[in-house]
Amino acid sequence: MLDNTQGLHVVAQTPFLPDGAVDHDSIATLTDFYHGHGARGLLVLGVSGEAQTLTPDEAVAIAASYVAASYDLPVIAGVSSPNLAILAEITEQVRAEGVAGVMIAPSAGVRTEEDLLAYFDAVFTRIGDVPTVLQDFPASNGVLMSVPAMARLLETFPQIAVIKEEDMPSARKVAALRAAAPRPVRILTGNNGLYLPQELARGADGPMAGFSYPEMLSGVDRLLREEGDSAGAHTLFNRYLPLLKHEAQGAMGIALRKEMMRRRGALAHATMRAPGAALSADDIAELDAILTHMDLPA
Repeated sequence: MLDNTQGLHVVAQTPFLPDGAVDHDSIATLTDFYHGHGARGLLVLGVSGEAQTLTPDEAVAIAASYVAASYDLPVIAGVSSPNLAILAEITEQVRAEGVAGVMIAPSAGVRTEEDLLAYFDAVFTRIGDVPTVLQDFPASNGVLMSVPAMARLLETFPQIAVIKEEDMPSARKVAALRAAAPRPVRILTGNNGLYLPQELARGADGPMAGFSYPEMLSGVDRLLREEGDSAGAHTLFNRYLPLLKHEAQGAMGIALRKEMMRRRGALAHATMRAPGAALSADDIAELDAILTHMDLPA
């Protein structure tokens, strides 16, 4: 179950070999890396995990590999799809492989509050009693979910155990959801961790984000949410901010993150599957220049 979800849940990369095939060996080293740097769970098959480039069979196999390597960390699989039949089929298969739950964002066709209720009614009619993360990410799917509408979803569908909050301004919405939720719910935040200190201060339960230094995300969460050390949390966050900001560049940011994680030994290749971004010599030079001024650990 996802009822006790707290702390860093890393948005895991999908590693590829230079020819574009899935690199299952690097899934093990990535999981070691995430675990060693404070992850309490993983989100696989997300947007930053290049799920849109995978076949359904590949997606299920990747989820299975992460579960097998996960040290009993809960693994959540992103299953969002405009095709509910595919969503339901992948959900059934990844659950059979041992994932703790799934993450679902409403389809881009949802426009009204009644559309939203009808959409999730159709989803849960198909997938049943599966623990679910509700992803609120209008920048990706164009769906605006108001706080009252999300409260109605929580009232209606007990399967929703976690909200991944990525609407802007995210910290304000975290606070509003915390106040309006009709029952206890965990709230994790994304947006590449760019607003993590503010979101935690407003009541978030941790980050669900990717960064090539996940120890910063877990450290800020521990200092601010568990130890109440706001000054220490902001000092740690600010140390990594230039690179964090540089990685927050959509597909290019994923390529930069993969290159950093290759350098840190977490995966063998920085390959993104086409049509994903590839780094140019100038991109590498910019990354090196940023790192020169940051003095970060290996």
